[in-house]
Amino acid sequence: MYTSMRTESTPAGHTPTLIACFLHFDVCFMLWVLVGALGVFIAESAGLDPAQKGLLVAIPVLTGSLLRVPLGILSDRLGGRRVGVALLAFLFAPLILGWLAGNGVSTLFLLGATLGVAGASFAVVLPLASRWYPPRRQGLVMGIAAAGNSGTVIANVFAPRLANVVGWHRVFGLAIAPLLLVLTLFALMARDSPYIRKLRNLREDVRVVGQADMWWFCLFYCVTFGGYVGLSSFLPLFMRDQFHVTAVVAGSLTALAALAGSVLRPLGGYAADRIGGLRLLQLLLLGIGLIYVAVAQLPALTPMVGLIIAAMACLGMGNGAVFQLVPQRFPVEIGMATGVIGAIGGVGGFLLPTLLGGLKRSTGSFGSGFVVLAVMAFAALLVLQTLTAFGSGWRSSWRLAPGPQAASEA
Repeated sequence: MYTSMRTESTPAGHTPTLIACFLHFDVCFMLWVLVGALGVFIAESAGLDPAQKGLLVAIPVLTGSLLRVPLGILSDRLGGRRVGVALLAFLFAPLILGWLAGNGVSTLFLLGATLGVAGASFAVVLPLASRWYPPRRQGLVMGIAAAGNSGTVIANVFAPRLANVVGWHRVFGLAIAPLLLVLTLFALMARDSPYIRKLRNLREDVRVVGQADMWWFCLFYCVTFGGYVGLSSFLPLFMRDQFHVTAVVAGSLTALAALAGSVLRPLGGYAADRIGGLRLLQLLLLGIGLIYVAVAQLPALTPMVGLIIAAMACLGMGNGAVFQLVPQRFPVEIGMATGVIGAIGGVGGFLLPTLLGGLKRSTGSFGSGFVVLAVMAFAALLVLQTLTAFGSGWRSSWRLAPGPQAASEA
């Protein structure tokens, strides 16, 4: 049982663990969206229709999201390092399957489902890094660890180019090399923090799921992270179908947009530390909704790329803002909280490509799907404004007091 006690009043930080967590999340995120990055090649070889394309790239997102809850619990009880090593070791199996298997639809869906386990890294490495640092640094630290979503950029830059040369099956085989490297580095560098409160009974931790605050955070993360990972998975297919660009160009444009969201996630956490996560999140939700409305007009390629980059930037900063707040509200049950919130956020990422693909098939246009996404962003903004304006006891009821910068917004 993982029951270390806090040995000092304030965590001191541990840079090797923070770097290891970043690398873990980076390679896992790369593998999590690899099916999407290769989606054009896979869909053409298997003859998939628009709805099947959307479902194929969404399945890994769903699997990884649902597994975040049990792996978050395991990370609380067995230690993040141990669970993180086991997760990386498992991922060799789907990579070998993708390398050696055929093009059957059932095989492709199985590949997506098993490779999706990589998405559960979120619920392991964020708590592992968080426990080493004090509350006043949570926004920046969580942002740095979660900036591993830059794996999206790596997948979309290199996977289509490699597939053009060696075929998409061999890309899965080549991905074994970075996975092995990160597994080795993570095992050597990561350490579980000694600054850990004694674990309570699992039943007590599970009660966190029944708290309203948990579900508000789930809603916000469903919009921000769900939007980021869903678009990261679906954009190559969207660019190919809407603008008829090559698979390599579609991957490059997706990588550019994903890079904006990845780079700005730590900035979102840092800005949330300075001006307050709630205030920043309100501004970002407004921006996300307005950008989706503009994207729904389906402008030409150049302005569309600008809008998508702006959307991904806001989504990335929104992710940082949400997880600047989560460790403050749930300092003890952070593994459980991270797992549940990350899971629901990932479900949003599953629904986004499924929604866009399904509405494209039924209406003949992607525009209606982006209208629905805009409505969801504005609804989340309305909820947040209602909580902050009329829920006077909401922030004050949190068990861990916010830092001096964040307190000014309460």
